[in-house]
Amino acid sequence: MVRLVLFDIDGTLIHTGGAGVKAFGKVFSSEFGFYDGFERLRFAGRTDLSLVREFFSYHMIPPSGENIGRFFDRYVFWLDHILAHSKTELCPGVWKFIHALQKMPKPPVLGLLTGNIRLGAEIKLRHFGLWDVFETGGFGDDHEDRDQIAAIARNRGSRVVGSRVSEDEVLVIGDTPLDIRCARAIGAKVLAVATGGATFAELEKQRPDWLVPDLSHMPGEAVMA
Repeated sequence: MVRLVLFDIDGTLIHTGGAGVKAFGKVFSSEFGFYDGFERLRFAGRTDLSLVREFFSYHMIPPSGENIGRFFDRYVFWLDHILAHSKTELCPGVWKFIHALQKMPKPPVLGLLTGNIRLGAEIKLRHFGLWDVFETGGFGDDHEDRDQIAAIARNRGSRVVGSRVSEDEVLVIGDTPLDIRCARAIGAKVLAVATGGATFAELEKQRPDWLVPDLSHMPGEAVMA
């Protein structure tokens, strides 16, 4: 039985109207004075830290703790501001699916597995009233590698559950091949949703355990066995 469910955020739970991408661009230009190279970044399924390092490398900006800290200090400010003025929406079926899990006789622990830094994730999810749903998680400031973030999220989830969660007791829900890959890295089951960074056909090639157009097509109880 699944005891820990880990959700990706962007494209899986929510659409922010590109607020995160716009906030990245704003900081790169206003704080570091660079505009070109931004179009080369591919955000879907990536970690915030890896994106910053990649952009810094284009312009030979030292990826020092000072520069990275400077970036994220301004990023969260701009994310909050831009999000408040963006057209945003929940992905279809999110609340219905979450409520179905919460109503199970033995509900799983709900957590996050995301490349967003923790404060960025909180800003985004509080905008939708979702932040307090999740008890644990792994974030982009825990590690630059999504596979390692998955392991961290599983270990934290085990502590919340109160005992070690085995591989087949973890379900990862995401919208990109990178989400599927990091789930497989920890031996987890995978529910892929075609609501974000990849098409249905692209996700199908990765052979997730379940694949649906969106969460409204997936009964919560179907993934718990």
